[in-house]
This record gives sequence, structure tokens and C-alpha cells, in this order.
Amino acid sequence: MSELLIYGGKPLIGSVKVSGAKNSVLKLMAASLLTKEPCILKNVPNLIDVQKMLSLLTDLGTEAKWIAPGSLYLCTPNGLNYYGSERLMREMRASILILGPLLARAKKAHVYYPGGCAIGPRPIDLHLKALEALGAKVEQEQGGVLFLQANGGLRGNRIYFDFPSVGATENLMMAAVFAKGRTTIENAAKEPEIVELQKFLNNLGANIHGAGTDTIVIEGVKELKGAEYTVVSDRIEAGTFLLAGAITQGTVKVYGARADHNEALLYKLQEAGCKIDIGPSYVEVKGSKHIEPLRIRTMPYPGFPTDLQPLITALLTLAEGTSLVTETVFPDRFKYTHELTRLGAKICIEGECAIVKGVAKLKGAKVEAFDLRGGAALVIAALAASGESRVSQLEHLDRGYEKFSEKIASLGAIVERQN
Repeated sequence: MSELLIYGGKPLIGSVKVSGAKNSVLKLMAASLLTKEPCILKNVPNLIDVQKMLSLLTDLGTEAKWIAPGSLYLCTPNGLNYYGSERLMREMRASILILGPLLARAKKAHVYYPGGCAIGPRPIDLHLKALEALGAKVEQEQGGVLFLQANGGLRGNRIYFDFPSVGATENLMMAAVFAKGRTTIENAAKEPEIVELQKFLNNLGANIHGAGTDTIVIEGVKELKGAEYTVVSDRIEAGTFLLAGAITQGTVKVYGARADHNEALLYKLQEAGCKIDIGPSYVEVKGSKHIEPLRIRTMPYPGFPTDLQPLITALLTLAEGTSLVTETVFPDRFKYTHELTRLGAKICIEGECAIVKGVAKLKGAKVEAFDLRGGAALVIAALAASGESRVSQLEHLDRGYEKFSEKIASLGAIVERQN
């Protein structure tokens, strides 16, 4: 079991470049199933989840290979297999995104309920209901097995989501690419990754518009071609390094960070007392010695992102006063707070709320990561804590951060990864 040894209490100083977005590249990889022609993705982070998606696509008939560092070749010619690997699907949440492409191209899909971080229920009922509205027949078997088919092809329809689900929006966009007629998604998710998926699909020859708004329209086409595409930078990784600079009272310039993708975070950092400088290709944070308490409520984009909730909660453990953090997306996302208390934090959980009473300082301790973002929160808290800390279960961080320990070390952190 890997762990990260951290000697904290030192401000992070310097610059760092974020990798391509995990939450975008996995969707683009799934979308490559829609064409028989080659797709080349650039700025691809080499993450555990990317490797698992590569294995999943290979099982489905994709020729997949790294052609250069950060550049991925994907080609799925004739002979597409519609059976998704049970093992791989149960290990990764994004695996459900093969559903739309398989239905669109193979007219059927035999898949399994997805896995991922244990941060609360993440049902796929919105996915299935929307695909049924396009004409798919859904059979659910015991053990989380799903069989969907659309023998006569899918037909465009108007779909309204009860909740702006990111995954359901993406699956429906991909499924509707070949559907006859027009598909309209109302109350669609607005995340930047949705916009990136639209750009990629349109580069392949799709006819989609409206991504980034609550209404997306897909006009069905007969076929897609291949394309090259550069993956957008990771807004959650960018937020992680900005919060790491803030909690250590350092100065960190994050290249590749886009202010328009992280407006909610930047506003809250300024409210907490940090100084923000926005350049043409970077965002810089200057931490404050006096952190103001905040009220945070996670919401679908453009609200405050649930993925950054654990990290800003870590920052608020050192605020001069009491903060209130409300989690509205994933109810079990507060598991990491028990580990923060080992570092000296004072946090009380009441339902969907975390009441965070700021302390003067954190002290090093041995802690365990239970999920991806909670693990990152423990790392940045340990960077601010005095003394030695050990963060175990690094495989969670490896799912979403590329060369994380090397990047924080480049900012002056004293860290040592022990495998």
C-alpha cells in the first residue's frame, strides 16, 4: 500500500502546470467508439482511470496505443463488441459512458452498473429513462446487469432531466448522434466538460449545439469521421493547487488554469482573504495569514463544485471563526472529515452540513484516503500542518492526479512517496 510522507508547515511557492482533464478525457475516449476512423487525443493525463478506460475500450474492439507522451491513438473499425467488461465497469464510474456510444453504433449494449469512489449513491436511472425515450428497450437483470437494444435504431425526442446530471447528459448526447431526427435535452448539465464533448463530437461530424446552456439540441447524422483533439486542462486539479497555495499561506501560479471554469472557487478564495491574479494562461493565488470563515454550498455548475468541497473544507479548518459547508450532490462525501480531525481539525457533521470551527494550527498525523478528492484534501491539510504526516491509500489520488507528489514537490513541499 502506497503512502505519502509529508513534512508540513512550509508555504508552497512557485508555478505548476495542470494536466488534461480526467473528467473530460474519459468521455472523449468513450465517444471515439462512435466512429470507425482513427481519433487522436492530445494532452491526455496518464491516470489509473485512463488506463482502465483503455482496457475497457480494447475489450470492445478498439485499437488503443500511446503514440507519444500525452498522445493517445484510438480506432474502432468494424467488429465492435457490445459486451462491457464486468470487472472494469465495476471499478470506474465513467465506464457507464460506453452505453450511449454502443447503443448508437452497435444498436445494443450489455453492461454493468458502474463503480467508483464511495461518496454516496450515484444512480443511473436518468440515463436509462432518457435512452428509453429515444426508443431503447432496457432489461435489468440481477447483479446489476443491463441489456439495452435499439434494433430499429434510435429516434430523436424531447427529454427533460429532473436533475442536471452530467453523465446522463453526456450519454444522451452520444446516443442521439445517429438518432433519426432531432433530440432536445432540457435542464441539461452545463459543465465545461459537456462543452468539450460537444466540440469533439462536432469535430467528428456531429451536429450539436447548446452545450453550456440548459438546452442542448442534437440533429442526427448518418456517420462520423476521425479527428485530432486536445483535451482541456483539468479545472479540479487547478483548484487543488490554488487551494494548496492558500492553505499553506504561499504563492502559487497555476498554468493552464482557466478563471472562467473556476469562478465559484476564485470568488470564495477572495472572500476568504486570498489575493487572486488572473493572467492570459494562468491563475495565481497568494494565501492570507488570516483566513475568513465561509459558507459553502455545493451545486451543479456553475455553482461551487462538489469535487472541490473536501479541499476548501480543509482550508476552512484554519479559518478565524466557524464555517458552514453544505453538500447537496453526494451525501457521503464527508467521510474524509474524520481523518482531518486526526490532524487537529474541529468538524461536526449534521446531516448534509459540516460545521467547521477554525483552529490556530494543524499537527501532523497518520491519515487514510477513502476517495479521490478526500485524499487530496488530506494532502493539502498535511502540507499546512506542523510536523510529519503520512497519507495512505494513494491509489485513490492516482485515479485523478498525474504526478501529484512530483508537482507539489516542485512548489517546495518536502514529500516522499513510499510504495
